[in-house]
Amino acid sequence: MSKPKAKSKKVQPIRPRDLLKATATPLHPFDQIHGTDTSGLVPASDLITGHENDEHVTAYYGVAPSILRALVERWLTTAPPHHITDYIFLDIGAGKGRATMLASEFPFRKVIGVELNAAMASIAQANANLWARAHKGDPTSPAVAPIQIVHEDALSFELPSTPVLVFLFHPFEAPVLRVFLRRIESAFAKRPGTLDVLYVNAEHAATFNRHPAFTLLWQGPVPMTPEDHAADLEAIAQQEEYGSTGDELCTIYRYTGRGDRG
Repeated sequence: MSKPKAKSKKVQPIRPRDLLKATATPLHPFDQIHGTDTSGLVPASDLITGHENDEHVTAYYGVAPSILRALVERWLTTAPPHHITDYIFLDIGAGKGRATMLASEFPFRKVIGVELNAAMASIAQANANLWARAHKGDPTSPAVAPIQIVHEDALSFELPSTPVLVFLFHPFEAPVLRVFLRRIESAFAKRPGTLDVLYVNAEHAATFNRHPAFTLLWQGPVPMTPEDHAADLEAIAQQEEYGSTGDELCTIYRYTGRGDRG
């Protein structure tokens, strides 16, 4: 009697992100100046938590400071319905927390970083503590917004009730992004105009563009400063599948509710 054939496992296609290699160097100038730990690249394979959405997680790579600063300034030109001091800056997939520290340079009401991976959240918290101490201990340093690091799943995190500016540096793939947008809609359905999104490396901009409740305010490449581009070239040189163009495709969206695209 012949044995039944064993079922073959479905082979997942190799994606460029699967070929990324973990690196801890070179140190970005931001870390050299502030003594923080936000440099290097952590591939998705090193960010596994056992969560059901692990397959949709992308790599950690700190946003270029010049890009975040320029994008926030661009957002301010879109006539936000509320004053910046009323907004919570919400970094989804905060990683080591570079974006939270940069955002705290602006007068946001508060900065919150949400990170699923415990090790990354711990690094982000240590960075936030160091950042706060350094600014508090330097009388010549400008005031910074308070930073809170939350070790939690973005899909279960309770969205703030105040105006929110969400920051996404391509933290996850489209399946999770679609669920996250549904959570936004559920929380803000009765509060259109109180949530905006900054999306860097906007690989799934089409998901936003097809969504009837989000209005595109701006889209385009945001260039890095020469200093940031040099650091990016040095870091990306260690990755065979990626290169550095010296800019990032970015988009800005406003939650306007269904039926209002203007």
